[in-house]
Amino acid sequence: MRDQRFVAEHRGGPLSMHNHQLMALWAVECTEHVLSAFWKADNDQRTFDALRQARAWAKGEISVGDARQAAVAAHAAARESKDAAATAAARAAGHAAGTAHMADHCLRAAGYSLKAAEHGGMNTEQERQWQDQKLPVSIQDLVTSARACQRLFA
Repeated sequence: MRDQRFVAEHRGGPLSMHNHQLMALWAVECTEHVLSAFWKADNDQRTFDALRQARAWAKGEISVGDARQAAVAAHAAARESKDAAATAAARAAGHAAGTAHMADHCLRAAGYSLKAAEHGGMNTEQERQWQDQKLPVSIQDLVTSARACQRLFA
C-alpha cells in the first residue's frame, strides 16, 4: 500500500509542491554522488538525461510526462547494461526522474544509488550517511520514517 504522505497536494494528499521538488533534487544528488566514482564516458547517456530531466521538472521547466519519459528511458538503459554498477545507477536515475510522477520514487533512487556504490567498490554506510546529511530539513522526517517502514537501505 502506498504511503499517503507522499501524495501531492494537487492529488488530495499532504505533500506540498515545494517538498515534492526537494525530493526530486535530493534523488538526483544521491545518484550524481555515486556516478563520479565509476562512470565512464562511454556509458549510456539516458542515465544523465534522466537526471537532467528530474532537475528540470523540479525547476518547473518540463512536465511530469517529460520526466516520466526520461525515467522510462533510463530504466531501458539499466536493462541493457552489462555492468552491475551502471545498471544500478541507471535505475537510480530512472527513479529520480520518476519522482516527478510519484514522490516516493526518491526512496528508490537513494536505494539504487547505494547499490551502485556497493558495486562500484564504495563504502555504502558512508554513502548512506552522506545521503542523510543531504536531506533537506523539511523532508527529513518523512523520508527517514518511510525508509524505516519500508525497510529500505537494509
